[in-house]
Amino acid sequence: MAPSWEPWSPLARRALPAMRAWRTAFHADPELSNEEGRTREKIVAALQSLGIPYRTFERGYGVVGLIGADRPGPVVALRADMDALPVTERTGLPFASKTPGRMHACGHDVHLASLLGAAAILLRPPRPLGGPVKLIFQPAEEDGEVGGAGPLIEQGCLRDPTVDFVVGQHVFPGVPLGTVGWRAGPMMAAADRFRIRVRGRGGHAATPQQGPDAIVVASEIVVGLQALVSRVRDPLDPAVVSVGQIHGGTRNNILPDEVVLEGTVRTLSAPTRALMESALRRRVRMLAASLGATVRIDYVHGYPAVVNEPGATRTVVAALEREFGRARVQAIAQPMMGAEDFARYLEHVPGTFLRLGVGKPGDGASLHSATFAPDERALVVGAATLAAAAEGLQRGAP
Repeated sequence: MAPSWEPWSPLARRALPAMRAWRTAFHADPELSNEEGRTREKIVAALQSLGIPYRTFERGYGVVGLIGADRPGPVVALRADMDALPVTERTGLPFASKTPGRMHACGHDVHLASLLGAAAILLRPPRPLGGPVKLIFQPAEEDGEVGGAGPLIEQGCLRDPTVDFVVGQHVFPGVPLGTVGWRAGPMMAAADRFRIRVRGRGGHAATPQQGPDAIVVASEIVVGLQALVSRVRDPLDPAVVSVGQIHGGTRNNILPDEVVLEGTVRTLSAPTRALMESALRRRVRMLAASLGATVRIDYVHGYPAVVNEPGATRTVVAALEREFGRARVQAIAQPMMGAEDFARYLEHVPGTFLRLGVGKPGDGASLHSATFAPDERALVVGAATLAAAAEGLQRGAP
């Protein structure tokens, strides 16, 4: 049985009708990364209805609202992402996407509505806040490399006033509905991308001795890359190397002169991230040379690892335990190797990234799937989580 929210934040439950309307509007009209014009309009309209001043930016579709600009004390930023995914929805929701091939399959509609709900709570706290609260509505989280956090930071979203702490959250089916997951230290991985172009000698498949055969070389590279994980890095420091694409050849009896491999490297620490890149480059070149082929390697750094600052995380956890009780605040034992551009904020400001539970028994829908449809009760928990985190950091800053 899904938990009731009745014992939880009365202010968050009072905001549910508004959050439901906001979530419905966002979900029915999803927009991809760097195309979030209508989403920005909806956010601006919601902030205006709440009487919250805001700013927009020349680059991208980000919006930043500000509550309590004249209050002394720590400045806490709360962030939600805006973009959808190229997925055709199959949830059956009455407010399902009206655009074929576009869907909020990662729950960013829940994030947006929860942040607006947190703003509504913070406008009517039982006692004055200890400082300003910034509301960061960020586009292009799904961009994959640059993301929307980087351009927003470059344009000053963490300045005027200067942010002291930052908090974000993401819906997560692996955490039960009504529960918030946390972890101090590494929470999510850095995500880098590689593209390897293998050059051999094309010809008839009946005369492979005239090689080098680019397909054989590429196959050796795929197998050889797995030894980077098992024999190069520290086994206590996780890493993943995966090849996701192989392209080469036109028919069964022709050896192609070129094969292209593309894949990803995931790491949790900066030293291991640097080690994996250098080791990959070295191993690929040596394998190709040993078989008489040449290679071109393009290696692109994506998002850094999400590393939660321990002091800020402990303060937020204490605030959440006061809000929900300890049973609903769950320590996460292991980081996950997915990536998130919330990491960009944590490179500048201490803070923490949380998992907002949406898991329900019998619901096997995963993030990025066509049937992903979080229960609306997650809005209540999400809004209360962000509001409690902001209040906790301002009243008990580490």
